[in-house]
Amino acid sequence: MKRKLTISVLIVAAAIALYGDKKEKATNLPPVYEKWLNEEVVYIITPKEREVFLMLQTDRERDLFREAFWKQRDQLFGRPEGESRKEHYRRLDYVNHFFGRGTPKPGWKTDRGRMYIVLGEPNDIQKFEGKTQVYPTEVWFYQGKTDFGLPPGFNLVFYQENFTGEYRLYSPARDGPQALLTSYYGDPLNYSNAYKQLYEFEPDLAEVSISLIPGEGNVYTGRPSLSSDILIQRIETVPVRQMKDRYAQKFLEYKDVIEVEYSTNYIGNDSSVEVIKDPSGIYFVHYAIEPERLSVDSYENKYFTTLRVNGTVSNMDDKIIYQFEKDFFLNFDEERIKSVSRQPLSMRDMFPLIPGNYKISILVKNEASKEFTSLERTLVIPEEEDGLQMTSLILGYNMKKNEKQQGGLRPFQIGNNQIYVHANRIFLRQDTLVAAFQVHGMNQALREKGEIKFIFFKGGEEFHTFTKKIPEYSDLPNILEQFPLRDFTPSHYRIQVSLLVEGREVLSESEDFDITYAEAIPRPWVYSKVLAEIEDPVYSCIIGTQLYNTGKIAEARGHLEKAFQKNPNSVDFALNLARVYLTLAEWKKIESILLPFSNLPEPPVFELFVILGKSYQNSGELNKAIAIFDKAISYYGLNINLLNSIGECYFQLRIPDEALAAWEKSLELNPDQPEIQRKVKILKEKK
Repeated sequence: MKRKLTISVLIVAAAIALYGDKKEKATNLPPVYEKWLNEEVVYIITPKEREVFLMLQTDRERDLFREAFWKQRDQLFGRPEGESRKEHYRRLDYVNHFFGRGTPKPGWKTDRGRMYIVLGEPNDIQKFEGKTQVYPTEVWFYQGKTDFGLPPGFNLVFYQENFTGEYRLYSPARDGPQALLTSYYGDPLNYSNAYKQLYEFEPDLAEVSISLIPGEGNVYTGRPSLSSDILIQRIETVPVRQMKDRYAQKFLEYKDVIEVEYSTNYIGNDSSVEVIKDPSGIYFVHYAIEPERLSVDSYENKYFTTLRVNGTVSNMDDKIIYQFEKDFFLNFDEERIKSVSRQPLSMRDMFPLIPGNYKISILVKNEASKEFTSLERTLVIPEEEDGLQMTSLILGYNMKKNEKQQGGLRPFQIGNNQIYVHANRIFLRQDTLVAAFQVHGMNQALREKGEIKFIFFKGGEEFHTFTKKIPEYSDLPNILEQFPLRDFTPSHYRIQVSLLVEGREVLSESEDFDITYAEAIPRPWVYSKVLAEIEDPVYSCIIGTQLYNTGKIAEARGHLEKAFQKNPNSVDFALNLARVYLTLAEWKKIESILLPFSNLPEPPVFELFVILGKSYQNSGELNKAIAIFDKAISYYGLNINLLNSIGECYFQLRIPDEALAAWEKSLELNPDQPEIQRKVKILKEKK
């Protein structure tokens, strides 16, 4: 009895976890969405999907989410678009029509309805009816569900207790053969005796009553199959185990960032983010993104798409420190598209980053398919005074030495060595594992006596150890080692590297990887951005901008002045430097660097006119400010901020009619400006 109760508790607990009081958080939903959540998809929605859906604020967001919900299932099962939704509602209509009869419950709430919605139509249904000794019973047989982690063939049994009400799902351990008998006399725990009685009336049903898995039951022990109840639990969790619901969180995170046509089309990816310090002293963030699929457009045997990359770096208070946007243009002929279609795409890039603690988000949008994917990481760029430092561990399947670094900086290159990484960190036994990292801040004693220790763990146990003295590395602070994997059996591994001083560990890093049973792996084809040489002023501009955004104005000024001096024809360099001068109230310097750009035939960015006009206004050169603001309006059209600034300048010049005209025009564009309304009222009262 104790054993039977334990199994029953497990089944009930699993059911409560999946389908228990789901309405608790949905009380504020409009009825159509509450019905969708708590009735229509209650058995197939994952906890994460449900959590995200309840966090959405508008009906538009909920409609888009539902569209993404069905698209993800189409992709998971390889179905045409819309087929998953169509099949689900066919099942729902079927169970509501046939399984709600004779019971106050709607069909979807019955045991048969739940199983039909989750598994679909059985391959066969055997009915046992018309005998007074056995309750009406149905045996559903399924096969071909191994993709769900279920046996090749199995049964589900439903019986109508006392000949009335719904058909209940039968459990060999919880119910036993005696539950199917209308009259059973004997020990309620003697399953063997109950089986023999049932066998006299319905031999086929008796076999299934001991085990739902054909050929597994053992009636002579008097014990039902435990595997049958485990099977029921696994069926209950099929929708949760099968579904990759990461898309739901991405939908929530990016619904306000990406365009509507992308929002329902999230695809997964493998990704890698590493930090490498350049010999110049600048830290670079290297990243690789490998989308799970690549869709392209085609025209006249040419295949193409544009992958738009938007990156955001923010501090731990969510203040944006750096943003960038880049386009990856992909073009293939027919022969090339056949080759790349068999390999994952690996997009690789890098960018400099100043010391600090950060959150990084990189969004990739495929303009051909309107799909998006993303990566998010937190990382630390150490301060120079932090002392001894070890960078993150990079694992590669190959390494190539580039004696001459032509064309600029390349992602995942340490010194002269290009590391070939596969973001999923899966290796073959015939591969040679490359382990690469850097150690910074070593004093002379450490360089002479320190050691690097490599430990490989398999199943939590040490598998292989290798130690090497630091003086043996000729390219410090870069440390690279190669390990043939021929003696590593397929399994999950962890590699740990440690810096030792007199045998004592002072720093360490670790990384997981897997060795596969496969004979070959389709390695990614790489589309990599090549950056300018380290001497290029673009790096001074990026670093200066990051320093400015963190409030380090004096440091930012030095870097941005250096960038502008090297390339005074860059409007971006000039504008970033002008922001610093605006903060420092150095109005004349703003005029000297921005005025030449304001007279170009093609108008520069809007912000340039705003900063230049503000500098004139703050320095008291009001007519110059008005002229700049007017020029901006001629380029970009009416704008309330420009009109308000013009009005303020005329007001200071004591030309009230012009000030009033500018402010009234501003109020026509946006009446909700209390301060401007107050100024207009004052001017009108003085007339």
